[in-house]
Amino acid sequence: MLFYIKFLKRQVQIKMKKRARLEIIRDILKVIQENRNSIKYTPLLRKANISTSKFNEYHSELISKGFVIETKSQSGEKRISLTSKGFNFLEKYKTIKEVNKKK
Repeated sequence: MLFYIKFLKRQVQIKMKKRARLEIIRDILKVIQENRNSIKYTPLLRKANISTSKFNEYHSELISKGFVIETKSQSGEKRISLTSKGFNFLEKYKTIKEVNKKK
C-alpha cells in the first residue's frame, strides 16, 4: 500500500505494511478493551482503522468464537464488549509478541 504525502513542497512516498489477520483481530479487541470494555460500532471502526465490510467479516468470527458479545443499552444502542476469552486472547498475543521480540 502506497501513500503520498506532501512534505516541504515535495511529494514523499511512504510504503505502509498491510496488517496481518491476527493484528487486525488484536486491534479490534484492544480498542474495545481501551474503551472500558464497551464501545459502539462506529467509533470502533474508526479507532481500529477498518472498513465496514471487513469489520463484518471479523465481527461474525469474533462472536462465533466467543471473543466478543453484542449488547444493547437501555436507549437501544448496540455496543460490543469483550468476553473473558477475548481478554485471554489479548494476553496471549502480548506474550507471544514479547517472546518474538527477544529473538
